Amino acid sequence: MSNPFLNIPHLPEFNRMDPESAREAFNRLIPETLEKIETLEESFTPTWEGLVRQLHDICRPVYDAWLFFEHLKSVIDNDDWRKVQDEFLPRIVTFEQRVSQSPALYRGHLRLRDADRAEPFLNDTQRHILEKTIRDFELSGVGLDPDKQQRFNAIQVRLSQASTDFANHVLDATKAFSMTLTTLEEVKGLPESLLEITAQAAADGKEFDAARGPWKITLDAAVYRPFMRYSENRAARELLFRKYNTRAASGDLDNSALIEEILKLRREMAQLLGFETYADLNLSTKMAKCVANVDSLVEELAEAARPVAVRENAELLEFARSNGFAEDSFQPWDVAYWQERRRKALYDYDDEELSKYFQFPKVLDGLFKLAERLFGIKITPADGEAPVWHPDVRFFRISDADGTPRAAFYLDPYSRPATKRGGAWMNGFRNRDLTPDGQLELPTAVMVCNQTVPVGGRPAQMRFGEVETLFHEFGHSLQHNLTDINEPAAAGINGVEWDAVEIASQFMENWCYERDTLKGLSCHIDSGEPLPDELFDKVVAAKNYMAASAMMGQLYFGATDMDLYARYPKPEWPDANAVKEANELKFSPHPIFKEGRFLNTFTHIFAGGYAAGYYSYKWSEVISADAFAAFEEAGLDNESAIREIGRRYRATILGMGGSIPPDEVYRLFRGRDASTDAILRHCGLKD
Repeated sequence: MSNPFLNIPHLPEFNRMDPESAREAFNRLIPETLEKIETLEESFTPTWEGLVRQLHDICRPVYDAWLFFEHLKSVIDNDDWRKVQDEFLPRIVTFEQRVSQSPALYRGHLRLRDADRAEPFLNDTQRHILEKTIRDFELSGVGLDPDKQQRFNAIQVRLSQASTDFANHVLDATKAFSMTLTTLEEVKGLPESLLEITAQAAADGKEFDAARGPWKITLDAAVYRPFMRYSENRAARELLFRKYNTRAASGDLDNSALIEEILKLRREMAQLLGFETYADLNLSTKMAKCVANVDSLVEELAEAARPVAVRENAELLEFARSNGFAEDSFQPWDVAYWQERRRKALYDYDDEELSKYFQFPKVLDGLFKLAERLFGIKITPADGEAPVWHPDVRFFRISDADGTPRAAFYLDPYSRPATKRGGAWMNGFRNRDLTPDGQLELPTAVMVCNQTVPVGGRPAQMRFGEVETLFHEFGHSLQHNLTDINEPAAAGINGVEWDAVEIASQFMENWCYERDTLKGLSCHIDSGEPLPDELFDKVVAAKNYMAASAMMGQLYFGATDMDLYARYPKPEWPDANAVKEANELKFSPHPIFKEGRFLNTFTHIFAGGYAAGYYSYKWSEVISADAFAAFEEAGLDNESAIREIGRRYRATILGMGGSIPPDEVYRLFRGRDASTDAILRHCGLKD
C-alpha cells in the first residue's frame, strides 16, 4: 500500500499513519522538494502564479506531512513518534531555512512587488500577502552575512529541539506522579463524578466501585483542578499542589536550564536581526506593535483590578476563618478549596451540581445550533466518513444554509494523559484554496480538548469551565473554516496577527452566559430537565466571583512573559525564576508558593507560539468583549438584529482572515476601534 504521508488526500488516512511511514516519507520528500526548489530558483516568472503559487505547491507536501506528523505525536504520543521527531526536526528546520533564506526567491518577490507597484495587477489580498512574505524573508535572516546567517540557523535548529524537549519534559513529569487513596476519609468532599473517574483510573480496565475505591489521583488537569477545589483532605491537597507546581523542576526532567538557554538564544537571534530584544522582534509583526503598548494595556487593566482583587481575597480569608479555618493566612493549597466553599455559600450551587446539566452530546448540539443561528450555516455529523486516530474522535461537515459545502472538522474531546498533551487547541488541517486550475479546496480543522472522560457508559459530564473551553476552541475553528479568502496564506487564521488570533475564540465564550444558549444546551444527567432559570441566574451572578483575582493572574503571566523577553537579564534578576518571583509580588493576589516553579511548565512561551506574546489573550479579550457588546447593544432577544450582526461578524472577523490588518477588519465590523469599557464591565470592574 502507498505511504499515507505521501500524496496525502484531502481527508488523511490517520488510521494508517505510523512513525515508520513518517520516517520513510520524510527521507523521500525532503531531498525531492529541495531539488524542485533549486529548479525554481534557476527559472521562474516573477508573477503570482509563476513564483508565489509555484513555491507554495512545491513546499506543500513537506509541510503537510510534518503538520500531520506533529498532530499525531501530540495526541497519541509514544517513544516511536519521539524518535522520528528527534531525527527529522533539525532537517525540517534546515529545510525551512533553505527556503526562507533563498536570495533568488527573495529577489523574485521584490521584483514581483516592484512590477505591481509600477503597473498594478495583484489584488489587495495578494498584495498584503506579498508584503508580509518579503518581511518574513527579512526576519528569517535572508540579508545576514554568511557568518551571522550560519549562527542564526544554528540557533533556530537548537531552539526547535529545546522547545520540543521542554514540552516532552512537562508531559512526562505530569504522567510521573500519582497517589492512590484507599479510605473514605481520604476522599471526603470529592464529588461523585470525580470519584467515578479516579476509581475507573485505579481499576485500569477492570470493574470498579466508585463508592469504595481505591481512587487514583493524578496531575492531569481534569483531576487536579476539581480535587483542589473539593477535597477536605488538606494533607493530600498540599502534596498534590506541591507535585503539580514543581513539575519538570528536578532530575532528568528539569526544565530550568532549558529556560535559560531558550531565553538566551532568542535574545541572540533577535540581535542578529538588528533588534535589541526578542520582544522587539516579535512585536514588530503584531497588532500591538511595541512593548510600550503592551505595558500600557497591562497597567490599565491591573490598575482597575488590583484593589478589587485585594478585597476579594480579604473577604475570602474572613469567610474561611468564620467557617473553621484556624490560621491567620492561607497556604497556596487552601485557596481553590475555600474559593469553591465561598462560591457555593454565596450563590447556593456548586460546580458538581452544575456539571450534571452539561452532557457532552447535548452541549455540542447546543453549540452547533448557536453557530447555525448566528452565522447561517449547517453542521452535520459525518462520523465514519473520514479516518481518525482514536475511537473518541468525531468528524463533522459544515455547509451554508442553502446546502453548499463549506468546510469540515474533527473533534478529539477527552483527556488521555498518558499519550495526549494537556490543554486545548485548534489546528488548520486544510486551508481554503482556489487553485490555478479553478478547483476550490475547502478548509478542514481539528479541535482538541482534554475534558472529563465518560464513566460507566453514560455521556461525559462537562464542568462549566470545560463548556467554555469547547466554545473557545470552536471559535478558532469557525474562523478557520468560514473564511472567504481563496489564498491559503491569508485564509482562516493564516496571516492573522498573533495578538488578534484569540478574538474569535474568546468571543464565543460570552455566549455561555446567555440564557437561551445555556438553557438550550443543558439536560440533567438523571432527570433530563434543562437548566432551571434559578440556577442560570446564580451562574450569571457568580460570573464575576473572584474575577479581579483571575484577571490579575492572567496579567501576572503576561507581565512575566514580557519581562523575560523584553527586560531580562538585569542585576536584580539573576535567573528567570527571579523574574517570576518579582511579578508574583506585584500581580499575584494569592499566597505565594516560594518553592513553585511555574515557569518550568509554561509551555505557552517556551514550547508554543506565545513567547513575548502571552499578552495576546488579554489584548484579544478586550476586542472580543467589545465585539460581543455589539450584540448586547442590539438586544440579545432581538432575533433579527442578532442575525444581522452575526452575518456581519461572519463576513468580517470570521471571513476576512489575514487578508488585511486586524484593526481594519474590526473597524469594518464595529465601525470604530475597540475600547476597554466592555471587558471591564463584563468583569464587574466598571458599571
